[in-house]
Amino acid sequence: METMTETKPFFILYKPKDIVSGDFYYALSHKHQGSKKEIFYMSAADCTGHGVPGALMSMMAVSKLNESIIEKNLIAPNEILDNVRKGIIASLNPEGSEEESKDGMDCVLCAFDFEDMKLDFAAANNPLWLVRDGKVTEYAPDKMPVGKSPKENEPYTLKSIDLVKGDIIYIFTDGYADQFGGEKGKKFKYKQLQELLISNSHLPMQEQKQILANTIEKWMGNLEQVDDILVIGIKI
Repeated sequence: METMTETKPFFILYKPKDIVSGDFYYALSHKHQGSKKEIFYMSAADCTGHGVPGALMSMMAVSKLNESIIEKNLIAPNEILDNVRKGIIASLNPEGSEEESKDGMDCVLCAFDFEDMKLDFAAANNPLWLVRDGKVTEYAPDKMPVGKSPKENEPYTLKSIDLVKGDIIYIFTDGYADQFGGEKGKKFKYKQLQELLISNSHLPMQEQKQILANTIEKWMGNLEQVDDILVIGIKI
């Protein structure tokens, strides 16, 4: 893959509902201790709430991601999310506290190994879409947030994809699909988002971003934006 900055084979469409946001994207190129290989981590995440409460959760989540990857030297995305969840639960539910916090995040965390053309990822409540030769494959998430839940002791699942040049990986939060608009004031929905991405997947990434931005603006019309919006596309 050509370097991420030269040809920009990626886009990040990021439209916070307020000045600060509960959605965030995370990108980190990291060589782990004892390894010569560089892994590129990318995540699209949606923390509980938007505005200031969401932004505070986002800051905590980014801090826990950095701690897991850089300090604890965890490599696999599922193990990283397991660790982030532990950290979020411990921070929000100190021992002895009477109130239980259910705050957390939904996210997809990708670990790209461009040398071996491999993608490892873990997904919490949000799916990952792979578009190859104009066809989409959907990878379903684990149905549990990164935070306190009835399944908080279940580990996240590690999934892997052998990448092929020309593949496009799309990750996103629920804001785009959940936006109300159109003639009937209904939600945009995931099916329509998927069709939009597939039909434009042959175009340069920056053009795809512009089409996504224009489409949601037109869809919204005079209605208010209901949630933070984040869609990321990475072309291999």
